[in-house]
Amino acid sequence: MKYTRALFSGFLVWLFVSITFYLLENIVILKDHFLIQAAIVMMLIAVYASGAAKFYYKKNYRTNGLTLGVVMSGTALLLDLLITVPLVEIPNGRGYQSFLSSPVLWILAFVNTMTVYFYSAKKQIKI
Repeated sequence: MKYTRALFSGFLVWLFVSITFYLLENIVILKDHFLIQAAIVMMLIAVYASGAAKFYYKKNYRTNGLTLGVVMSGTALLLDLLITVPLVEIPNGRGYQSFLSSPVLWILAFVNTMTVYFYSAKKQIKI
């Protein structure tokens, strides 16, 4: 596995998901509807994860898709813990516990991982 490329792919997913949540929070109709925002992001994360996987596999690396998906999700989660929670969640009166106990977070991580796995399976990328 090319770790720097895998970590950068995870960074891309985190960046696009963060930007999407930011944009959705600034749409007046959706501002107070977190579950609608989350549903939109859940659909878009498949696009983001596929794009990041495509970026990773562009160099024809032979990495198991499930492993890559876990690394990408782990990278995004770590960035959430280091950046999103201190800069967004805590100023809004929430904290690490509410962030980490949100089912939305874990569903997004699962969807991301499975999307990368299915992308690699579709492209028939084997270890």
